[in-house]
Amino acid sequence: MTNLIPWRSLLFLPANNQKFIDKAHTRGADGYILDLEDSIPPDHKTTARANIVTAAKVVAKDGADTLVRINSGLRLAIRDLEAVIDPQVCAIVIPKVSSAGHVQLIAETIEELEHEKQMPPGYTRLIAQIEHVDVMSKLDEIANSSSRLVAMTMGTEDLSLSIGMEPITEALVGPCQQLIMACRRANIIPMGFPASIADFSDTDKFQVVAELANKIGFSGAPCVHPMQVKILNQVFMPSEQQVKQANDIIQSFQQQYEQGTGATNFANKMIDLPVVKRAENLLKRLNR
Repeated sequence: MTNLIPWRSLLFLPANNQKFIDKAHTRGADGYILDLEDSIPPDHKTTARANIVTAAKVVAKDGADTLVRINSGLRLAIRDLEAVIDPQVCAIVIPKVSSAGHVQLIAETIEELEHEKQMPPGYTRLIAQIEHVDVMSKLDEIANSSSRLVAMTMGTEDLSLSIGMEPITEALVGPCQQLIMACRRANIIPMGFPASIADFSDTDKFQVVAELANKIGFSGAPCVHPMQVKILNQVFMPSEQQVKQANDIIQSFQQQYEQGTGATNFANKMIDLPVVKRAENLLKRLNR
């Protein structure tokens, strides 16, 4: 499942901001999340919801994926799903996920809507957004809750508020690693970075945070500003030097393995099977 949708960058767009929607295809993101939740005032949600399918066609015209973040309240979420489940929308982002049952309820609703709209079963994928300390003990249950679930990410601002801490990297690395490990156990994609998603003023600082996110195991991240997209795309795509080194490691190991040796020396480092697997996983990311 994780190889099907290897997003490096997912750019949030307010679903009622036509200017942002029209320019989206120039931003270079792998996907765009049309937001019906936090960025839309209550009295604008009906109009924004009604325009989703048209907006999805616009943002995807250069081949990017279109996702939609629905509202967290069940009554609004159902209205959102009835309007946005469509072949133009490949995935739904569920905010403020509270349990595995929460994800399953959304998945069952989508199944009914896909059937009504004569869409292929299982077409619409899910991303679970973790935003409260109470949910951290349920990460494994949520990660395994539905075959539609392809990724989990963390709402760092809300999570930090619920813990009583500032959304700073030093405090967020631990919770992020818990989410990453739950995703790996369930074979779904961990997305995010250990910092406030709202802080986009310092690109050098964001570059450092994105590189750390890559090193600790994230595969990509959502973002809220176009200038973050280029950084995420670069960080979550292996460099030419990394690709060369990975190929050299694999070749060296294979040569030694054929001679009956299970470990070898490469660039003054011991190379054994886990190192080779890491190199192979890096090369798989070239297929984004």
